[in-house]
This record gives sequence, C-alpha cells and structure tokens, in this order.
Amino acid sequence: MRRMSDQPARWTRATVYPDMWADPDEDPRNSEGPSPDGELATLQDFLTNYRMTLRMKCEGLDAEQLARRSVPPSTMSLLGLVRHLAEVERNWRNWISDGDPLPKLYGERDADFDGAVAEQAVVDAAYADLEREQAATDAALAEHPDLGERVGKDRIAVRELMVHRIEEYARHCGHADLLRECVDGRVGQ
Repeated sequence: MRRMSDQPARWTRATVYPDMWADPDEDPRNSEGPSPDGELATLQDFLTNYRMTLRMKCEGLDAEQLARRSVPPSTMSLLGLVRHLAEVERNWRNWISDGDPLPKLYGERDADFDGAVAEQAVVDAAYADLEREQAATDAALAEHPDLGERVGKDRIAVRELMVHRIEEYARHCGHADLLRECVDGRVGQ
C-alpha cells in the first residue's frame, strides 16, 4: 500500500535531461549563435534570462499555488516574489532619478509579500505591475548607455545598478526553485 505524504512527487517535463526544467532544445533562454557583444549587451542578456526564469518557475500555477507560503513564519511565496520584484524595479528608478522618490506600489514594508493573497485579480495585477515597472526601469536606464556614468542623488554607477538588478533576480530565482518544488515537486535548472 502506498503511503500518503504532504511532499509532492518530483516532476519534470524534460525528457532528454529529466533533472532539468525544460529540454535544452525547448528552453527559451537558450539562443543560437554567438554571445552578446560588449558588457552592456551581456548584462542585459543575463537580466532578460533571469526575468524569463522567474516566469518559468511560476508557469502553470493557479492563484492558490502562487500565493502558497513556503515555511512558516516566512511570508515568501512565488506571487510575493513577483510583487517584490515589481516593487524593487520601481525603487531602482529612484536610484536613477534626482527627483522625489516614487511611492511604493504596495504600501508599507513587506506589503509586497504580505498582500500576496490567493485571488486571481491580485495575480493579474502583480504580473501587470511587474511588466510595467520592468519596462519603465529599462526605459530610464536606456537613457544612460555608459556603464561608468553616475546617476541619481547617490551618484551610483549604471554598471553597479545593472549588476545589482541581475543579482536580485538571480537570488530570487533560487528562492523560486525551492518554492516551486514545495508546490508541486517540479525542479528547475
């Protein structure tokens, strides 16, 4: 007789490499041809791939699964990560600007995670917020193609901001791996 367990069975759709999220031939992050030319293009490519990875980790889940918390007392969830990254994208524009800071999207500290509730309207809004904030930050940074240029009140180098963005997404993609595995046993590469 098979034992019931709270632990999801491991699952993958990859067939060539069963320990990977997607077969390499079907992975949208794999591109044909040479790697990007230059430092800025390389940084943008890494950022694009981490953004895509986060979306892949959330793919195919309903509102309840996206909002499911990892381990109490943590408030971390996949939906919380999407909301958090929308919030930090907005905050990075504050680093670029000399003007008054943009208001927080979700209000007080940790509201991005605390407000990640299992409602489809919250999920839809989170994805819309993330797309809008990513596009706005990308547009603001496009005005500063010199990675050595210092911007904003704190005179941060564009290079440092780009690397910090990559680091933030990479760290949270690691969290997303663990969160997704808790939801349905699916593991990533």
